Amino acid sequence: MQMTRRNFIVTTAGAMAWAAGPAAAGTVGIGGPAFGSTWRAALPDGTKAEAVRRLVGSVVAEINQAMSPYLAQSELSVFNRADTADWQRCSASLAKVADHALEMSGVTDGAFDPTIGPLVNRFGFGPIHGERVRPEDLSVSANGLRKRVAGLTLDLCGIAKGYALDRIIEGLPSAGVEAALFELGGEVRTLGRHPDGRAWQVGIERPDARPGTVEHIVAPGPLALATSGTGRQNISLGEGGVSHLIDPRSGRPVDAVPASVSVLADTAMRADALATALMVMGMERGAAFAETHSIAALFVRYDKGGSHEIMTGGFEARVTA
Repeated sequence: MQMTRRNFIVTTAGAMAWAAGPAAAGTVGIGGPAFGSTWRAALPDGTKAEAVRRLVGSVVAEINQAMSPYLAQSELSVFNRADTADWQRCSASLAKVADHALEMSGVTDGAFDPTIGPLVNRFGFGPIHGERVRPEDLSVSANGLRKRVAGLTLDLCGIAKGYALDRIIEGLPSAGVEAALFELGGEVRTLGRHPDGRAWQVGIERPDARPGTVEHIVAPGPLALATSGTGRQNISLGEGGVSHLIDPRSGRPVDAVPASVSVLADTAMRADALATALMVMGMERGAAFAETHSIAALFVRYDKGGSHEIMTGGFEARVTA
């Protein structure tokens, strides 16, 4: 599953090794490819790294087979091609993520939209074709999906990776791992504490900067951290630019000025969707929405007037630097 819609700009600082050199004392760093991006983990010395690799490989393979729009025979691709309004059976994983995507569409007043794939494709991001419909045209059961409009297509790229990270974290204890800092394509979750006894820490990069320039350092604790931004992923049209993030309501890309939203939530799946939705809303409207709904978020924007920053929902309580 390639991930081209999102701009993942979170880097680790639990040991800043992933950005600048060898792992910190007491930890070992491992990683590999996943979903067209990468995964990285900081583990205590002596952890069974191969067991972690097997876990990640198993989860990534399962999620790809269920939800990748780039695999012709994935469950999602088969559903998207089906020219029927009948119920189609699917795995419990696909049903769970699709159901949560519909929930997040309602929570965010449509700023997050799992049926936006054809519109994203029109601007050169993503492989999904189909009719432009509404999330309300999709129904989900415990083991099935149904479209009310035959041309409806489903796009879970803005949420599936978060779900995969949640699954990995849940599986780590069974792999003999009781502590870890884990990053998957920009989404971060931690388990336990750093070997030296402190909380794991994560660095959030500036959206306008080269990799490694940190805006803030955060200790997420049991929460998941997801970041969405426009600083790097856009296409050039003359003197301007088009962001990869599309507003489902206007049908237009959001402003490509360097900006980012980082969200803390109970699950990476939820944080993933909220970060996308808040970016689509824009800094002022998104911050007001986040404050009203008690969403812990960090909004950062860089323009000709300089740097602008807003924290909502108690996000500042997790900032350590």
